[in-house]
Amino acid sequence: MKKAEDYINKKVLNMPFSGIRKFFDVANELEGVISLGVGEPDFDTPWPIREKAIYSLEKGKTNYTSNAGLLELRGEIANYLDRTIHVVYDPAKEVLVTVGASEGIDLSFRALVEPGDEVIIPEPSFVCYKPCVEMAGGIPVVLETKAENEFKVTVEEIEEKITDKTKILLLPYPNNPTGAILDREDLKKIADFLKDKDIIVVSDEIYSELTYGENKHVSIASFEGMREKTIVLNGFSKSYAMTGWRLGYAAGPEAIISAMMKIHQYCIMCAPTTSQQAAVEAIKNCDKYVDKMRKEYDMRRRVMRKGFLDMGLECFDAKGAFYLFPSIKSTGLSSDEFCERLLFEERVAVVPGSALGKSGEGHIRCSYAYSIEEIKQALEKIAVFVKKIKG
Repeated sequence: MKKAEDYINKKVLNMPFSGIRKFFDVANELEGVISLGVGEPDFDTPWPIREKAIYSLEKGKTNYTSNAGLLELRGEIANYLDRTIHVVYDPAKEVLVTVGASEGIDLSFRALVEPGDEVIIPEPSFVCYKPCVEMAGGIPVVLETKAENEFKVTVEEIEEKITDKTKILLLPYPNNPTGAILDREDLKKIADFLKDKDIIVVSDEIYSELTYGENKHVSIASFEGMREKTIVLNGFSKSYAMTGWRLGYAAGPEAIISAMMKIHQYCIMCAPTTSQQAAVEAIKNCDKYVDKMRKEYDMRRRVMRKGFLDMGLECFDAKGAFYLFPSIKSTGLSSDEFCERLLFEERVAVVPGSALGKSGEGHIRCSYAYSIEEIKQALEKIAVFVKKIKG
């Protein structure tokens, strides 16, 4: 007689749980833990966005929207992309509203990947990319980025990974967990290299509004010849502090968006109606709130990085997102050992770099999407721990 697990799809059965969530399940069981681990804004969703949602509920706007999402919202998304990344999309045919950018990632791979197709994935990076490729029947091909190269992908590294089975290049920038970005010069080299190759780019731009200093986000879709072969993924979670609203979007060539919409149509129906109503207000009228949050994150970023440098840990100067990725190699501990001991000995939770790819080993991910008071307290405790380890 078969056991329950014998019926489970072998790909799913052999797939590990997220290293991040597994670690924080332990952290949540302990008292007095200061967490720098979860990639979630500590700001409330701006009031005008919440007010729009409340108003839509009072008016009884609780029915399904079209499968692709409210046309008004798709129109505002197209306007936003035009004014920010300078790429024009037809809102009726080339924009799809998704349940978070995460659904957009899944849909992209399921719509494009056939068994045996290869997808190049830079690491360290967000934990869902490889499992989504594998569940679509594809083969993840890891491209390891390095601190000495500011965790950027280069044309030379991409060329080394390309085979006759390569179908997709993933570009997850600004990057989680490293905070790396690709500037215009970086992207132009990649675009020039790819424009005559039969490779689709999936560009995860969920942190596009969170870049610092003179570093403004640039999308590879804006380069000549790349709009036709790029899926741009983005959403409202990070920039508008709307994580629980679960709303994202994909923009790209009509044929690909149509294929993604088929899957979305059968599996999801439509993104939450109330969230869509609220997102119209967010993307039309809430730039000032995004600016305020960005400035606060930038201040926290600088405070946190100085803290790591002061305790003798090398720390890449992140240019985007809301994470730092300091090296803990000088302590002699592995990422897992460092994080586990820090949690139990000092009650501070951070993410092992190894949970975000093998090349993340020797680093930890620390989010500065927390109050400055929590950040300073955590830094004091980490400094005590590092001093104890180094003797």
